[in-house]
Amino acid sequence: MSITTAALILLVPVLVWRIYQRLKTQMLRQRSILSRHYTGVLVFGAMVLVPLAELADRPLSLAALALGAIAGIGLGTYGLRKTRFEDTPEGYFFTPPMRMGILVAMLLVARVIYLGIEIYMNQGSSRPNPRFSDSEATMFCVGLTGAYFCTFSASLMRWRQRLRKAVDNA
Repeated sequence: MSITTAALILLVPVLVWRIYQRLKTQMLRQRSILSRHYTGVLVFGAMVLVPLAELADRPLSLAALALGAIAGIGLGTYGLRKTRFEDTPEGYFFTPPMRMGILVAMLLVARVIYLGIEIYMNQGSSRPNPRFSDSEATMFCVGLTGAYFCTFSASLMRWRQRLRKAVDNA
């Protein structure tokens, strides 16, 4: 076993733990900032829409992306029902369902780490390195994560717009 392989074996759990801790802090009570919700819709929507151009000639990968997106929309809608919304004098706040958000995000993180390890293992062999869009499982994870967080951001935007209408009508 080379020193690089040993370092990889030691650093991957540390990397996973740090990502988990970072996600955990992002799933706590947060101030609702409308520009962040718009950014979430754009970034996570693009995360689902951009691979479509490359997957046009691969129907199985395209179906996996679509299935992941449908599952992500369903989970996002369900997660929204579990979200706690607060309208306080300090501002608007929401608390998303921590476990669901972390699970969805960590699925994609695990898949990306798996691809990184696969690329590392292919070094020096004649096999080509896998592309991100080569695997149906990866496309499912991309669709699931992108659609979940896009649905969540869009729903938070609608919540804030309803609150603004109520204030304007009062």
